[in-house]
Amino acid sequence: MIIQGAGWIGAALLLLAYLLVSGGRLRGESVSYNLINIAGGALLTAASWVRSAWPSVSLNVVWMLIGMKAIASIRARKTRPS
Repeated sequence: MIIQGAGWIGAALLLLAYLLVSGGRLRGESVSYNLINIAGGALLTAASWVRSAWPSVSLNVVWMLIGMKAIASIRARKTRPS
C-alpha cells in the first residue's frame, strides 16, 4: 500500500513538472524542474520495481539519468568563468 502511494506521488510529481514548464512557471533547463522529474522518476521506479514492471522501471531509470545529466550540465555552465 505504501509503495503504491509512492507511485501515485511520483506520477503526480511528473505531471506537476510538465504543468509548470508548460505554464511557463519553470524552465526546462532549471534545476528545480529536473529535481522534480528525478524525484517523480525515483518514486515510480520503486513502485514499478515492486510490481516487476520492467519496462516502466527502465523508462524511469533513464528519465532520472536524463535529469541528473541536465543538472550536471546546468551546474557546469554556472561554474565556467565568463
